[in-house]
Amino acid sequence: MGDVWAVSDIHGHRDVLVQALQTAGLLDENEHWSGGDAHLWFLGDYVDRGPDGIGVIDLARRLEQEAAGAGGTATALLGNHEILMLGMHRYGPMPVPSDGRYSFEANWVGNGGVVSDIERLDEERLDWLTTRPALGFAADHLLLHSDTTAYLLWGDTVDEINAAVRAELQMPDLDTWWEMWRRLTSRYAFAREDGVDTARQVLETLGGSRIVHGHTIGALIRGGSVTPEDEPVLYADGLVLDIDGGIYLGGPCQLVQLGET
Repeated sequence: MGDVWAVSDIHGHRDVLVQALQTAGLLDENEHWSGGDAHLWFLGDYVDRGPDGIGVIDLARRLEQEAAGAGGTATALLGNHEILMLGMHRYGPMPVPSDGRYSFEANWVGNGGVVSDIERLDEERLDWLTTRPALGFAADHLLLHSDTTAYLLWGDTVDEINAAVRAELQMPDLDTWWEMWRRLTSRYAFAREDGVDTARQVLETLGGSRIVHGHTIGALIRGGSVTPEDEPVLYADGLVLDIDGGIYLGGPCQLVQLGET
């Protein structure tokens, strides 16, 4: 048994993440794992729009090892900005064959791409990023990055979806990569008029009693502007929890405790 924690959309703000983890008792003063048998989930978007995306990635990689050694876990899911950065690294300005109006470079630049993140990518980081799961499950919560039903285009179970996404991350095909990016940039599936029914259907298919996601800043769900005091947004009749505080707009790092497992 151990406490389950989740955090999302750090976007290069490594120092803010470290402070939140230390306040929660998951990191010590030297930034090493102190969470014992706790389970920490990073829900994607480690890079872009902030100063040190690679620093966030390296911290998540290290905590994965340190937590395992202490009887806990630290698991990092794949976000759409990881696909964007990897696509930029692989394909740059190459036009997408299925629609020549688009390229990864143009979208990377337009979505806050950081040159130093690309420059610091090496084989170890690339190997780690391209083996990230898309979904997770803990403490009866379905954990994912994007508030979309597009995950179901890859399969009907968490394991099936993760296997399909991992396979596509190994494919040298620009159209395949562009479709991954396109799917995971969609949003608001659970905030529309039929959002409650949609959330129920996703949970019935994949399991769990509540969906936890990032990707869409909570202020956009509740209405209003981002503030440093923003709390996670529980919506869709309590079936969905949004933990993207809008850190790159001055919002908080929303590290939340979800229960025990």
